[in-house]
Amino acid sequence: MPTLINGKEVSEKIQQEIAAEVEQLIKAGKRKPHLAAVLVGNDPASQTYVNSKIKTCEKVGFTSSLVRFDENVTETELLKKIEEMNEDAGLDGYIVQLPLPKHISEQKVIEAVKPSKDVDGFHPINVGRLVLNLPTYISATPYGIVHLLEYYKIETQGKHCVVIGRSNIVGTPMSILMAKNTPLANCTVTLCHSKTKNLKEHTLQADIVIAAIGRPNFVTGDMVKQGAVVIDVGINRVTSTETKSGFKLVGDVKFDEVAPKCSFITPVPGGVGPMTIASLLKNTLLAAKKEIYK
Repeated sequence: MPTLINGKEVSEKIQQEIAAEVEQLIKAGKRKPHLAAVLVGNDPASQTYVNSKIKTCEKVGFTSSLVRFDENVTETELLKKIEEMNEDAGLDGYIVQLPLPKHISEQKVIEAVKPSKDVDGFHPINVGRLVLNLPTYISATPYGIVHLLEYYKIETQGKHCVVIGRSNIVGTPMSILMAKNTPLANCTVTLCHSKTKNLKEHTLQADIVIAAIGRPNFVTGDMVKQGAVVIDVGINRVTSTETKSGFKLVGDVKFDEVAPKCSFITPVPGGVGPMTIASLLKNTLLAAKKEIYK
């Protein structure tokens, strides 16, 4: 049986390290790092995620704040608030929770966030810095996955990594990170997506499969070779007769089929998810210490 990668355990360890560092900052007479979240509308998943961020901020000693808007807020109003946050010297970093209502351009909002406060790592400048191997804020989910690989001492150098999904939030930055000439990467990377022909041929060659396509149970047992490492980024809500609520969360990987063939695999939930928030906090700490943008 494979080793289950416990994202919750690794996230807790990172949070403890951050809390200890925050304590040192306060002892040195500096203020607590301050992370804010902007939430538009009433999407339940977004609300749950933002609430979790706020609780975790308090746990590690950060100041946290939440800016809420009705889903009918105009793009102009939202951009005006972002400009205010950009100029707020007491705010180290902030995130604008996606998705946004359809009448608001997500790209326009992402570009409006000041790069030095973009702790989500979505701004084109920060993505460009990642490509050029310059210090930057790395998108939280890919950053979290790299930490998992490091914690479990999973060999990456010279390995073939197949990333399934090319989103700007996970797939694309993940492929860039895994190809970097660093001790935690140095893979040969194949970036696959919904239009990839003969996908199974690619995944069967992979030493590491990172599934981030957003389709429940998409990666099946016949797509993975014996001994592969499988990282499941998907969080999909599907109907279920097994739970009181009538639904359950599943990943992009058909766990019961794939797990017996793996050396390491992340479960859903409890794998990649907890690492996203831990990575966001790490980015905020970097912002507070002015370690990326002096």
